[in-house]
Amino acid sequence: MPKVTYVQQDGTETVLDLPPGTTVMRGAVAAGVRGIVAECGGNLMCATCHVYTGEGVDGVFPGATDDEDELLDCTAEPRRDNSRLSCRLTLTDRMEHLVIHVPGAQT
Repeated sequence: MPKVTYVQQDGTETVLDLPPGTTVMRGAVAAGVRGIVAECGGNLMCATCHVYTGEGVDGVFPGATDDEDELLDCTAEPRRDNSRLSCRLTLTDRMEHLVIHVPGAQT
């Protein structure tokens, strides 16, 4: 079962074991992780589930689609090379441990 560590701006960490098929966003919302707003419920319409992926995540998830790429230009916190929308990051059974950094603001 994949383990996801959500790191807040103040360094606080929430570690969750999430089943394959769960998105990083759905796992965070279900566990009440601060900073993942997900206003659209994961329908790729709002960019309020913006996260920064940690080291070692490159190539783990498919690349951003054109729609995700466009929404990443509208995030409350600056876009970085490791910016993703957590509703697009689906966990698989091949994943062991991922680190996800939560931006300071979503709206």
